[in-house]
Amino acid sequence: MKPETLRSELEANGELMVKVEEFDMPLELHLHDTEVGEEEVSLELADGTLTFDLDAVTGYWQHYHSLADYGLE
Repeated sequence: MKPETLRSELEANGELMVKVEEFDMPLELHLHDTEVGEEEVSLELADGTLTFDLDAVTGYWQHYHSLADYGLE
């Protein structure tokens, strides 16, 4: 994954879901708690920082919260 791609998508949407090779479940990234570096992503959690390689990100998508977000109200 290119850092500029992930940064721009995160900035445009405020949050993203990402699939990371080493984790079974997707991770939710928020603009306020995520730093996308040139080679790593750091995610601030309540009890520490989770860091993973950008090369381990296999996909991303916009995270929705309601039916209205999907246009289904």
